[in-house]
Amino acid sequence: MATLFSESTGVTIERSIIRHKMERVKELLLYDELSLTEIAAKMNYSSVAHLSGQFKKETGLTPTFFKQLKHKKRPV
Repeated sequence: MATLFSESTGVTIERSIIRHKMERVKELLLYDELSLTEIAAKMNYSSVAHLSGQFKKETGLTPTFFKQLKHKKRPV
C-alpha cells in the first residue's frame, strides 16, 4: 500500500502526513489564537523544538518568522 501511494503521489506517506501537518500549523499560526506551545501540543509534537525544526525543514522559515510575515503584510 505504501509503495502504491508513493508511486502515485511521488512522496512517501510519512512525507505527505508531515506536509499536511505543516499546512495545519500554518493555519493555526495565522489565526493567532494559540501559542506555539499550544500548537505543538494540539498537533501531537513532543516539544516546541521538534515542531519548530520540522516547520523550518519544510518551509525554510521558523514558525515565529512565519507568524511575523503575516503582520508585515498588513497595510499601514
